[in-house]
This record gives sequence, C-alpha cells and structure tokens, in this order.
Amino acid sequence: MSDSMTTTLEAASPELAAPPRKPRKNNPEKTRENILQAAITEFVQQGLSGARVDAIAERTATSKRMIYYYFGSKEQLYVEVLLKLYGDIRSTEHRLHLGELAAPDAIRRLVEFTFDHHDRNSDFVRIVCIENIHYGEYVKQSPEIRRMSDVVLQALEETLKRGEQEGLFREGLTTVDVHMLISSFCFYRVSNRHTFGEIFQIDLPDEQVKQRHKTMICEAVLRYIMR
Repeated sequence: MSDSMTTTLEAASPELAAPPRKPRKNNPEKTRENILQAAITEFVQQGLSGARVDAIAERTATSKRMIYYYFGSKEQLYVEVLLKLYGDIRSTEHRLHLGELAAPDAIRRLVEFTFDHHDRNSDFVRIVCIENIHYGEYVKQSPEIRRMSDVVLQALEETLKRGEQEGLFREGLTTVDVHMLISSFCFYRVSNRHTFGEIFQIDLPDEQVKQRHKTMICEAVLRYIMR
C-alpha cells in the first residue's frame, strides 16, 4: 500500500490514526513527597554524612537539580526529613483524643500507641539516632518540630492534671519526665534490638515478646503515676 493511500485511509477513518499524546501533568507535591521518601531511605542507610544527593535522585528517577530546586541543599532536605518523621508521629498522637477517655485509659492508649509506632517505624528511630550523633544540630533549625512536641506535652499534662484532680494520679508529676519514661523503653527496644537481642538471645520482633513488653511498659507507667 502506498504512502498516499495510507494517508487517505487515515483521513477517512480517524480511528486508524494514532491518538494524540496527552500533555504531561506536573505534580509538585507528589514529586516533593517522592523525593522525601527516597531521602528517608538514603539517610537511614547512609547517615547524613554518607548520604548522596545523586543516589536520592536515582531512587526517584529525577535530577539533582530538581532536588535542589525543592529543598536547596542536602542538609535542608535532611531537616525536612526530620520534620516529616516527627510530624507523622505527632499528628497521629494528636488524633488519639486523650481527653475523651478516663485518665488511666488515656495514659494506656498513649503508651500503646508509642510502643506500636516505634515498633512499626524503625526509620524514625534510626533517624533520631543519627540526629543525636549530630548533637541535635538540625532539630534546632526547625522550630516546627518543637512546636508539635509542645502540643503533645500539653495533651499529656492535661491528662495528668485530670487524673490528679480525680484523686487517681499522685501529685507533683513532671510531664516531660513521664513522656521520657514512655519514650525511653519504646525507643530503646527498637534502637538497640540487634545488639540487645544478640547479647541476651531474645527475639524482640517475636509477637509474644512484643505483647509482654507492651503490657510491662503500660503497667510500669501507670504504677509510677497512680496514687
């Protein structure tokens, strides 16, 4: 069939012609989120010092130029990763609605949530460990992280005060100390799971072990704060 006949048939039968290309849609928010997710993986695996923007670009099939366009520098990207990971836990804590529960039940819910979050989000634990290697230098650059954490402390303080007024909790509790008590156990069993598990031959990911530990930390916190 000649070229002229093909052209004539395509003109007569539009369905035979190639469909027009759809214009490519840019989605800045999705691009930014993809970069953040790739950066989390890179920072968790390599740390801040060892992480490479080239590797992050390769993970997202984008370019270094695009990453710098959105975040400015590797260090600022790392700060945004910190903000995202802290934001994820803080926003979920905020939705626990502790004020709707009896004070002891609210404390139990907060402890169980913290335990489960850390257990399921080892990337968060790893990044916090990395940030402590840098003496909290980059957390200092994000007032938003402190603001979000203050909101959580306020909710905990209100619960402790409510329990105290109802004669359930003892007086003189320091909110940040209770928060540290909850966080420390939940954090440690994830951050040190490889060394602790090997040295003491305990399978920390085992479901029965996790349930035993969750019950233990709930009881420890409640026994500390109850009258």
